[in-house]
Amino acid sequence: MSTFDISPSIRIPWSELQFSYSRSSGPGGQHVNKTNTKATLKWDVHATEALPPTVKQRFEKNWGARINKEGFLVISSEESREQRSNMEACLDKLKHMVTLSAQRPKTRIPTKPSRSSVQRTQEKKRQHSDRKNQRRDSKNISYRKD
Repeated sequence: MSTFDISPSIRIPWSELQFSYSRSSGPGGQHVNKTNTKATLKWDVHATEALPPTVKQRFEKNWGARINKEGFLVISSEESREQRSNMEACLDKLKHMVTLSAQRPKTRIPTKPSRSSVQRTQEKKRQHSDRKNQRRDSKNISYRKD
């Protein structure tokens, strides 16, 4: 198992993924004070060859706030009291992020407003204009040309 498979076309080599472990915060009794269960995953997004250029570009656009100045994506998990579970949670988060970035965004098809909606809008504008013209002066002179 030399690669972390995200999809059939996207496989990240394990050598690119760096794990570190530290003590978790929160409840856990005396056990929490002596074990390193929090998992932190670092992955060099800029240097990786695992992502196609378009996916890498979308990934950096979507998740750029989570990439540090050195170009590393940092994901951590301390949900569980087990180191292995937290490591798997980090991998699940990474897989979710890459999967979302691999999806092509839908192309927008520009549409025109219907004729009736344009007419409704123009009628509302006309009514609003008439209302304002009536307030303009007490003689109720219309300044609009019909």
